Amino acid sequence: MKTVDTAKRNCQRFLYIHSQNPQPNHPRSDPTMAAKNRWLPKRIILVRHGESNDNDDGPSHSTPLSRRGAEQARRAGTRIRDLLDQSCSSWKIYVYVSPYECTRSTLREMGRAFPASRLIGVREECRVREQDFGNFQDPQKMRQLKEIRNKFGRFFFRFPEGESGADVFDRVSSFLESMWRDIDMQRFPLDGDDELNLIIVSHGLAIRIFLMRWFRWTVEQFERLKNPKNCEFRVMQLGEGGEYSLAVHHDEPRLKAWGLSPDMIAEQKLRASTRTHHDFLWYHTFFAPSHDDADTRVTA
Repeated sequence: MKTVDTAKRNCQRFLYIHSQNPQPNHPRSDPTMAAKNRWLPKRIILVRHGESNDNDDGPSHSTPLSRRGAEQARRAGTRIRDLLDQSCSSWKIYVYVSPYECTRSTLREMGRAFPASRLIGVREECRVREQDFGNFQDPQKMRQLKEIRNKFGRFFFRFPEGESGADVFDRVSSFLESMWRDIDMQRFPLDGDDELNLIIVSHGLAIRIFLMRWFRWTVEQFERLKNPKNCEFRVMQLGEGGEYSLAVHHDEPRLKAWGLSPDMIAEQKLRASTRTHHDFLWYHTFFAPSHDDADTRVTA
């Protein structure tokens, strides 16, 4: 109950600050920004690969999908196609896919739901690959290492001869910069009123890191997040204010089930309707209230 009350107070504080600092470049009042938003993707859809068959030495880049995984991918493709059909009659997709066999196979099965005329292109993107656990993994040793990781923290724990979550953060950040250049330079050719949707077929940790990087979540907030299930997807949709939010397509119970805290959910709801930065919420309580600066002075 105390956590919920804190989230409500943070939201009220945010709305007050926002009302005292109106945004002059709101897309609904700025023709230049509105024109730029015309080229923004309507959605960025993050899809985890289907269930895969583990090799004797543990999962690797060449591990194929299981039969169940292929079926999961086909269903995911149909669900995404239905989502796009309900939104617009002239939608298009562009896909980034991890080079792993399980992700490429997931895309191949998903692709059955999409006519070729709807596809702008596909790019294999190494920077959204799976976290590197090291070569020729021993199953028993991996179980022990994952137990240690759970105690140490998923973000900073580094697998021997492999990567930490922080390493994945760095390469996902680099990918985001490239993706934004693709958008800014209008490298996705559209006709008329076509609606652009980006689909990223990747892995559980990379998806959570992507969301962390995009929404500027802290390490503590990242550690709360649940791993997506096989072929589960997260939809980041452009809100009325020109910001992407998980709360446009997904409801609050779903966000809560994914591990988002009340503050994180409140932020997503604000992103769905306003255009401003919301990342101050987590550290706002570190500082003294601004109504009386004299009270904040420290005496020697």
